[in-house]
Amino acid sequence: MAEDLYQTTGGTTALHTRAASSRARRGNRAFVPYLYLLPTVLGTVIFIILPIAGGLALSLFHWNIIGPLQFVGLRNFSTMFGDPQFWHSLEVTIEYVILSVIPLIIASLGLAVLLSRKFPGASAFRTLAVLPYLATPVAISVIWEWIFDPQSGAINSALRFAHLPAPAWLTSPGLALPTVALVSVWQALGYNMLFFLAGLQGIPSGLYEAAAIDGAGAWKRFFKITLPLIRPTMLFVTVVNLIAGFQTFDTIYIMTNGGPGNATSVMNFSIYQNAFEFYNVGYAAAITVALTFIILIVTAGQFLYYRNRIVYDLG
Repeated sequence: MAEDLYQTTGGTTALHTRAASSRARRGNRAFVPYLYLLPTVLGTVIFIILPIAGGLALSLFHWNIIGPLQFVGLRNFSTMFGDPQFWHSLEVTIEYVILSVIPLIIASLGLAVLLSRKFPGASAFRTLAVLPYLATPVAISVIWEWIFDPQSGAINSALRFAHLPAPAWLTSPGLALPTVALVSVWQALGYNMLFFLAGLQGIPSGLYEAAAIDGAGAWKRFFKITLPLIRPTMLFVTVVNLIAGFQTFDTIYIMTNGGPGNATSVMNFSIYQNAFEFYNVGYAAAITVALTFIILIVTAGQFLYYRNRIVYDLG
């Protein structure tokens, strides 16, 4: 009897020991997922949170890069709101976003619809459409600057050969911004087409077949089936390109340098000028803060709009 009790007690003790050891091993492994998250968290803190906090702090100072920081409070913001150049750059930026984002979404969706059909060479066309996005914006801008050159550019040379007017694409205040927007649309067209193509391929083909049997034409199927079902993709593409449009700089800097006559001086170009040409870093930081808030407001508005539309379509 005593031996049985000993064996039972010993077995129970061994079970408790193994359970405690298993819990200890699980506890030791509990931090492993956090190790995988650590690089992303560090990257977010170092490259996003700290720069934002630094920009907010710097907007409260006057600094010319060389001299010491001088605390001025909200004076940079009051100066910004009373600066006609700030409002002009905001107007130019909004105009650029309208000229680039709306045509880009329409063109990339149309190209995706076209290339979603099976025909010989479709894969090759998709690859060619994406190639411009793989090049750097600076290289693309240099090439297009030559193409749009009013004297020796390829476009104007072809127009003169056809005895047609040869506009001053990049030196005309009315044409410079649309021309730069056109270059941006051309470069990002294939990349955004891929997202729409993925969204289109996720739509069940049976929906189109049933609609066709019911007598719905191509346009009705597009507006009643395609558009509602790709709204999540539309949200992603719209938000990403709106943010990119508000942050544009390199194409403007290379092709027009903000000209002619500040006709293409977007907010990021104004930030660059104030920081590195006029050496007013605090004021440039204030404009950066304003641009950040504008992007946040526009992005939140897009999420709210598309969320309501998606809920409405699903309902």
